[in-house]
Amino acid sequence: MRGVVVLGTSAVLLAACTGSGDGGGQAARSGGATQGAPGGASATPGGPAHSPTPTQDALAKAKVQAAQYDYDGAIATLTKDRGDAAKGQLAEVQAAKAKAVKWADNATIPHLFYHTLAVDPAKAFTKGSEGVGFSQYMATVDEFTAQIAEMHRRGFVLVHPQRIAKKGPDGVMRYQPILLPPGKKPVVLSLDDVSYYEYMTGKGFATALVKKDDGRVVNTYTDASGKTVEGSFDSPPILDEFVRQHPDFAYHGDKGSIALTGYNGVLGYRTSERKYGATPATRDAQAKAKVVADALKANGWNFASHSWGHINMTRSGVGLIKADAGRWDREVRPIVGDTDELVFPFGADVSDVKPYSDANPKVAFLHGTEKFDYFFGVDATSPHWVQLGRSTLRQARINVDGLSMQRALDGKTSAVRQFFDVRATIDPKRPLPVPSIGGPTAGG
Repeated sequence: MRGVVVLGTSAVLLAACTGSGDGGGQAARSGGATQGAPGGASATPGGPAHSPTPTQDALAKAKVQAAQYDYDGAIATLTKDRGDAAKGQLAEVQAAKAKAVKWADNATIPHLFYHTLAVDPAKAFTKGSEGVGFSQYMATVDEFTAQIAEMHRRGFVLVHPQRIAKKGPDGVMRYQPILLPPGKKPVVLSLDDVSYYEYMTGKGFATALVKKDDGRVVNTYTDASGKTVEGSFDSPPILDEFVRQHPDFAYHGDKGSIALTGYNGVLGYRTSERKYGATPATRDAQAKAKVVADALKANGWNFASHSWGHINMTRSGVGLIKADAGRWDREVRPIVGDTDELVFPFGADVSDVKPYSDANPKVAFLHGTEKFDYFFGVDATSPHWVQLGRSTLRQARINVDGLSMQRALDGKTSAVRQFFDVRATIDPKRPLPVPSIGGPTAGG
């Protein structure tokens, strides 16, 4: 790299929340905002920072817990503190919990997903077949920044799939209670192909995710001059910063699920021994990727399998699915850890709308052997689709990309309208209309 420049982004989400267009996106492309001292401690310029007291720590922790609807966690935190301030805050949390209501029907929870975000639309959305594919299947940094801000304003709250339903000791999958204030609405988010593939290099996308000393995860990006900078150039760091500013957007701190392949490595690191060989460079990439994966999980992210080779599981035979899963288990699982989530590439499910059955050999392998319990296809025409099986949960995902946004602009059926106003959030630098044909197949 030709030197690394670290940029600051104290205004990243303030601009987004006020609905500013390009300014919000520009701010989002820099690193995380400087946070206040923990526990409300202050620091005097040129002087030492004041250490927080145990009471300040408890109050600060409980404030975030309550903001993220973890009322029981906040109550437990405050109950351990006997100070008057803690008692007053405890009463407020108990009152908030009393007003919260159980989400009426977990089968109505929607799920939307994005691919890697384009940082520079002029470089990404070119006229060739590859650029057409990017314009169809990718959103931009500015679009994502504006859209999550509007989702927040509309009352959406991010939840992990495991909040919708989970298996009990008897192995039966059951819906779980989700407690939210009236007017709040749960939604699941996932991100596909966060590997920064080789073919995307130099075409207006981030190049990797890296962990900072304070635990934040940011992107690297090489600008037009060849300089490598660090900042928020893709969904994970942008959303992390947004939740730091607006903790009520994340239920119990939930962010989303990152669905990874393995054929070009993961998270911007060339970790595949099958592709790059069992070399010291590959082992170093694996170690660096694991550091980033651990940090993402600590910051509220889940991981999901997206298959190793981005294979179509509808068309693939059981033998190919097993071989591909073996590669993912060898090369990706050791980096991101175990996962019970499978995001089908292309949205290509292994069954039709009938409930899963182990009589289907693909289901028997993926669920019984690989231990996936949560399965995700694609349907952008319905506001939500959830199917609760005896021991599985299936959910259709809504793609947020050029195609779905163009459908909304054309007045056609597009489930993205429930989340945000497309015309108000679409990137003015995006060429319109979005091409409807051509480009690589990347819809999931």
